[in-house]
Amino acid sequence: MKPFANEPILELRRAPVRAQLAGALREFDAQGTLQVPVWVGEDMRHGSELISTDPGAPDRVVAEAAVATEADVDAALQAAQRGFTTWGRTPAAARAEVLVKAAGWLRERRLAVTALEVREAAKPWREADGDVCEAIDFLEYYARAAIALDEQPDLGFDLLQPPGERNRLRWAPRGVVAVISPWNFPAAIPLGMVSAGLATGNAVILKPAEQTPATAFMVVKALRESGLPADALSFLPGEGPVGARLVEDPRVHTIAFTGSNQVGLEIFRRAADTKPGQSHLKRVVAEMGGKNCVIVDSDADLDDVVPALIKSAFNYAGQKCSAAARVLAHEAIHDSLVERMAGAVEVLDVGQASDPEVDLGPVIEREAQERVGRYHAEAERHGRIAAVARDVPNRGWFATPTLATELPEDSPVLTDEIFGPLLAVERVRSVEEACDRVDASPFALTGGLFSRNPGTVEYVAERTPVGNLYVNREITGAMVGRQPFGGNRLSGTGTKAGGPGYLLQFVEPRVLTENTVRHGLVV
Repeated sequence: MKPFANEPILELRRAPVRAQLAGALREFDAQGTLQVPVWVGEDMRHGSELISTDPGAPDRVVAEAAVATEADVDAALQAAQRGFTTWGRTPAAARAEVLVKAAGWLRERRLAVTALEVREAAKPWREADGDVCEAIDFLEYYARAAIALDEQPDLGFDLLQPPGERNRLRWAPRGVVAVISPWNFPAAIPLGMVSAGLATGNAVILKPAEQTPATAFMVVKALRESGLPADALSFLPGEGPVGARLVEDPRVHTIAFTGSNQVGLEIFRRAADTKPGQSHLKRVVAEMGGKNCVIVDSDADLDDVVPALIKSAFNYAGQKCSAAARVLAHEAIHDSLVERMAGAVEVLDVGQASDPEVDLGPVIEREAQERVGRYHAEAERHGRIAAVARDVPNRGWFATPTLATELPEDSPVLTDEIFGPLLAVERVRSVEEACDRVDASPFALTGGLFSRNPGTVEYVAERTPVGNLYVNREITGAMVGRQPFGGNRLSGTGTKAGGPGYLLQFVEPRVLTENTVRHGLVV
């Protein structure tokens, strides 16, 4: 198997590429409404209880999905138990082969899946294509990681082998993995969690976000049509109660979740409850929210800072857990930075995700639009709105990109995860004070620093608790195998998706110690 390499994203600046994307979208629209089933084992059950629509044009129905019932959840768990007994014994190389084939399946359908994301999740073309590339990367990376873990289970630290004794370590799959995935990376994140569970020999049940069931269905098709046994992966679209049933069921061994802090903490509480007959402790692999801060020191080059902050805060309408939410600007450059940021915010091109020229599209749904509006009003009441985007469409779930300043330290605009296009700038007297503010937050996902002083870089790297710190660049866009991603504190379990240790969350260690001093012969 070739060494891992990231899937290259499309070059949207090229006219032929843009023409290809436009053609893919026309083909997608011509299909009409997609039908998304509950898929357990070999059985598919269709329905239309769950409707996904285009956030930029809410009257456009993208998909109709069945909603998993309590009976479906039970059937999926029974299938997973059966699937685990066979898939768990499948050699690592054979499991990896299925993942690599699934990566090829996605490559062949890359434009079609990207077009689906543009409609269902309102991800602009560049963001949607990047998500599909990341999904391919997860499949390729975890396939190789599973083989490496099988071939070198001691992780490079050889077990001691004294005379007369043989010691061996191996990693065994834990059992049934329940994956509860979000809508903002509707292919990459579910496929990352699902493929990690499958690569290590577990059976998996995927409960996707209710906003993007059709994209998640593509994840399952990619694996199923690449040779994955039917009982190894089930698909249960639906809303919160479906995920809650999986979390609470004693047949589940591992829960992989990406989503809000509130839901994540509830999953931890419920998973800790050991049910009658449950002979294992559930493991929770959680990636939750953030309130990500970027520190801008007095010596920073604002020509670099402004475009990086705009991308970090407003790409995909701020709907990334890694998005910049707070800027801690040294008082020496605060006013200049706010002035330049204001100019950049005012000219942001807000429009339909299908337009390759837009800077950002709508938020995912009406509730998100209203939430951003409430925080905008809070910033206006108790601080100052330094800038808003001038032209924001009225049709669709568009939230106005906003730059806010002069907020009190206890403002919810500075403490709550908003998950939308609102960026707050705060004045600080020093980098030390900025680090104090970062340290006071319960979140520790991503962070950024702009400074020309190597000493400052080292100081901030030592001080900040975030899982991913980016220096003199945007703070979003972590890539598999390059920037393993995961937060600390209340932002997650720090498990670092797309990194060398991630698969260890889905296995348990087993050691065999054998006395090799033989007494007599066995005939």
